[in-house]
Amino acid sequence: MNSKKTKYTIALGLLTSFLAKAQEVVQDSSKIDIISFKEGLAERYSGDEFNYNINDTGGVNLIQRVLRKFFGWLSDLFGFDVSFVNYKTLEYIIYGLLGCGALYLLIKFLLENPVSSVFKTETKTIDGFNYIEENIETIDFDSLITDALKDNNYRLATRFLYLKSLKTLSTKGIIEWHYDKTNNDYLQEIKDNQVKSLFKRASYIYDYVWYGEFPIDEANYNKNKADFHQLAKVKSNG
Repeated sequence: MNSKKTKYTIALGLLTSFLAKAQEVVQDSSKIDIISFKEGLAERYSGDEFNYNINDTGGVNLIQRVLRKFFGWLSDLFGFDVSFVNYKTLEYIIYGLLGCGALYLLIKFLLENPVSSVFKTETKTIDGFNYIEENIETIDFDSLITDALKDNNYRLATRFLYLKSLKTLSTKGIIEWHYDKTNNDYLQEIKDNQVKSLFKRASYIYDYVWYGEFPIDEANYNKNKADFHQLAKVKSNG
């Protein structure tokens, strides 16, 4: 019994000693250097870039960055305060000046080159071609060919020769003309081998001169015209 009591007494003593050690405060004897903030700290960090209450999710764009650098350079050069500058307003002013400049250039271009002169002739020519191709039955191709030759426009005259050939073959019942059909469609419709050969030659000349945009003079035009005239002389079906 005394042995147990002795053990408990020893254990309690050790525990008390451990707790006492744990509660001791360790003192630091290191030397501490005290540094004070420089004067004017608040003024140096008072700009918008140090204002973290501003919710500028888009950030500062390129124009504002350029403006800030420019006015910062002026501030350093002349020594005046630029905190009064509203960069957002300056940005809008620059946008306005750029818009006015672009509008001025556009107006100047339109005054020197009217829209009518830029688009009128081209549109009229395209519309004219579309009408001719879609209504070859009612077109006087001889008159159009004569006008083209007066202007030495042998390429255009060749185009009219080809359309005139389609009109002739359609009138003679050799082909069934339609403006959506291709040369190959017409070849399938032609039964006579000689006529088919003549049409193939005329189609080749037309494609070469018109779509190939190769230059053609009067001599070559007259030579090609003979092939179209030969095609126009074929007999009707039936």
